[in-house]
Amino acid sequence: MTDEVSSEHTNGPGRPLAGVGRGPLAAGDRVTLHDPKGRRHSVLLEAGRSFHTAKGAIAHDDLIGGPEGVLVTSTGGVQYLALRPLLAEFTVTMKRGAAVVYPKDAAQILMAADIFPGARVVEAGVGSGALSMSLLRAIGPTGTLYSYERRGDFAEIAERNVTNFFGVRPDNWQVRLGDLATDLGPEPVDRAILDMLAPWDCVPAVADALEPGGVFCAYVATTTQLGRIVETLRAHTGFTEPEATESSLRPWHAEGLAIRPGHAATGHTGFLVTARRLAPGVTAPPRKRRPAPGAYGPDYTGPRPPGVGG
Repeated sequence: MTDEVSSEHTNGPGRPLAGVGRGPLAAGDRVTLHDPKGRRHSVLLEAGRSFHTAKGAIAHDDLIGGPEGVLVTSTGGVQYLALRPLLAEFTVTMKRGAAVVYPKDAAQILMAADIFPGARVVEAGVGSGALSMSLLRAIGPTGTLYSYERRGDFAEIAERNVTNFFGVRPDNWQVRLGDLATDLGPEPVDRAILDMLAPWDCVPAVADALEPGGVFCAYVATTTQLGRIVETLRAHTGFTEPEATESSLRPWHAEGLAIRPGHAATGHTGFLVTARRLAPGVTAPPRKRRPAPGAYGPDYTGPRPPGVGG
């Protein structure tokens, strides 16, 4: 499916998208127009304005006051389906600075890290704000999200995207410019989500901030990163045995007797590594299964768990 996003997508905030499906469409709502070819256009409704397509214009007033899930016809005679965008749809079509965490991985992160209402969560880096939106929804108004980002331009894009989605900038969201490894604040946290190039550099700082039983979750793209963060967590000894997973998403085509996998499967996007923080002074219990012979060969230069010789 091809996504075409209107320039109106970057307009100022309207009514919050977080409450999709509530009442008729109104000025300030953002809607997605789906054309017959599956292309999507994001539009911020404003009385008296029109959205122009290659197939003619669509008056915003034809949508304002009516329900979502309706068909609206352009002046060129083409019908478009109008729906408020879902979070998953918004995150893959919004303006980006850095690459976004895709919905399938955001869903895995929320479950693997056990994000709950009222949780105190730290994330790094904030990127374009896609994961921040999912985390803010999950922690609710009683939770707190501390988002660290090294690049100011990325932080600005993320703040704009999050504000556009919720309609206002969440009061329980703090965006901090800096390096998590050296600039992590003094606040204790329940969960730590790291989406960055070298999450192993942040393990000592995160370990100091995480409450006992808290969850460490790293999202990495390559097997090299996967191995490095797993071994660093083991060598620290203050975490449970890390778990590494990968998820893929495969759509299916169903029409009559033609039931088959879709052609556009979403394969590898990243790995998740999770571990639980142990209480102060407690070290990880010894592993029952020893590393395979040669697992730490002469060319291995990374950290080694206790008891594994060089």
